This record gives sequence, C-alpha cells and structure tokens, in this order.
Amino acid sequence: MKDGIHPKYQDCVVTCGCGNSFRTRSTKPKIIVEVCSRCHPYYTGSVKFVDAAGRVDKFNKKFQGTYGKGKKTAAEAPAKT
Repeated sequence: MKDGIHPKYQDCVVTCGCGNSFRTRSTKPKIIVEVCSRCHPYYTGSVKFVDAAGRVDKFNKKFQGTYGKGKKTAAEAPAKT
C-alpha cells in the first residue's frame, strides 16, 4: 500500500436520533444516524402502520369491501333468458 493516500482508521462514536450511541471504528470520528437497531421496527417488533394521505380509506371506498372476494360462478350468476 502506498503511504499517505489512505484515510486514518480510528475509533468512532455512532449516535442515533433515539439517543442510543455506541462505539465502533471508521474513517470518521463521529457518525449521526436516524435509525439504529435499538429503535428500528424490524428489530424491535413494533410495526407502526402509517396511512399516508388516507390511501387505505380511498382503497376501501373504491372497492367497497368487494376486493378479494371471488367472482361469481355460473351457478350463482342469474340465468339470462
């Protein structure tokens, strides 16, 4: 490896938006993240459902509870005369 072209690998403090912090090693002395393993829903098991702009209500209104219910079969459909 050439001397003087590689960044210094040093101890680093990673701080999350939830307040959790831990030490690791990086080329930067301080890293700030928004989500860590302590507050991420995948690791905590707490899934937060966010309805953006009423999309669920819009979907339910559009299909009025009929979505996912199979089509009528020939026996259930009224006969044409």
